Amino acid sequence: MAFHKDHPLPGSRPGTLVIPEGSPPPKIHLVRYAADRVESVPVAHPDEIPAMLRSDEVTWVDVQGFGDEEVLRTLARIFGLSPLALEDAVNAPQRAKSEPYDGYQLVISRVPQLDDEGVIRTPQVCFVIGPRFLLTFQKDRLGLFEPVRERLRSGIGPIRESGPDYLAYALIDTMVDLYYPIVESLSQKLDDLEDDVLDEMSPGSLGEIHQLRRQLVILRRIGWPQREMVSALVRERSPFLSDTVRNYLRDTQDHMAQIAELIDSTRDLATGLSDVFVSNLGHRTNEIMKVLTLMASIFIPLTFLAGIYGMNFEYMPELRERWGYFLVLGVMVLVALGMVLYFRRRGWMGSPPGGRKPRRRPGS
Repeated sequence: MAFHKDHPLPGSRPGTLVIPEGSPPPKIHLVRYAADRVESVPVAHPDEIPAMLRSDEVTWVDVQGFGDEEVLRTLARIFGLSPLALEDAVNAPQRAKSEPYDGYQLVISRVPQLDDEGVIRTPQVCFVIGPRFLLTFQKDRLGLFEPVRERLRSGIGPIRESGPDYLAYALIDTMVDLYYPIVESLSQKLDDLEDDVLDEMSPGSLGEIHQLRRQLVILRRIGWPQREMVSALVRERSPFLSDTVRNYLRDTQDHMAQIAELIDSTRDLATGLSDVFVSNLGHRTNEIMKVLTLMASIFIPLTFLAGIYGMNFEYMPELRERWGYFLVLGVMVLVALGMVLYFRRRGWMGSPPGGRKPRRRPGS
């Protein structure tokens, strides 16, 4: 998948927004909650939001779609977002990162999604963590956060009793967990291809290996910055992240490190498997050429003898002999057998001299 970024024209002022072509109009979902209650409030226009904010509740505003710049700038004005922060949220994709601002913490997170055609998409989600609010910006409705919404509705765990930093952690951790099934799926495909390369060597195997390598490169391109982003949240002290949440993020950090290592090891395996395929293909070609060369070598002296006795000279020895025809055929057979025995003794035909072919160990 070629890299494409929505960026302003060269020389544009900082904070210029580039609305993606075909992006749907923003849909705003507001959820506010406390330890004993949770409420989902419909929002028709962002100007309604200030009246919905309460100091004793945590407010989560989820923005899906960037099709209206006026709505986005109104949201930025309500929550005091810098034009640079809004640019990072809208002009996707950005590198996964964490940046402190006055009054909030900005976090960019990337997640892989595998579509029906086997293409990996890498959408981003921008988190703005404030004292009592959390903003999330999504280019489209990604459907990533339904498990967290269910936890909020049912009150499972400490999510309602915690602040917006814990909610942000829960959402980021959900995105990190989505790496696992994709990486495991690619790893399983590579294991199946390994058996095919070692046994059958189907013509399409090399193309499938290159496709897997390309997908792994995409995962690595978004996975390593994601790992650095989570590490930065754990390492750097922010007034908008409590020590308790940083402890939870350490577990997410371990997951991201494991995923990054699995991506690298799978990519190395794909590279090695590609080399094995090319090597086996070259070896098979060499074996075919060897067989053809041996056959040609055997028939060269036979063709020589046939050529001699195919000349149309009247006074040629052995032509009038009664057993001449059978004698020449016998000589040809002896020459062919002698060459076959010689080739086998030199190890050029059949098994190598002095032993059998090594047996493959089970599971190797």
